[in-house]
Amino acid sequence: MPQKALRILIADPQHFYRMTLERSFNRLGYFRIAPVRHLAELLTLVERDCGAFDVVAANAGLAAGSMDLADFLCDNPRVRHALVYNAPASTVAGFACRPIRISEAQLPDIRQIERLMAQIEEAVGQAVGV
Repeated sequence: MPQKALRILIADPQHFYRMTLERSFNRLGYFRIAPVRHLAELLTLVERDCGAFDVVAANAGLAAGSMDLADFLCDNPRVRHALVYNAPASTVAGFACRPIRISEAQLPDIRQIERLMAQIEEAVGQAVGV
């Protein structure tokens, strides 16, 4: 059963991709979703003191050479878990930060999101002693 209180941030420059991801999360029972299209919006929301995001799903191309998005999310205490997709193969092969998943897929499909959320739900359940 989904944790309805999980906060999710979707960051992608393409409106269609943001909507597709949001609908995928909705189909799985998650509705506390904030979609953003620019890196500046992502940084503003993540760096604000308004609580942590349980999941950040972000297109690696959003940072487009200005920063390493996966490293930023890995080191950020306000991001509990993340999926960075559309990442170059070199990033996928060499990345080792447990709460961050890296994917070469241009857009994660429902099965990939379902696996991600199952792992997160398990981690959340263990953290609260369920």
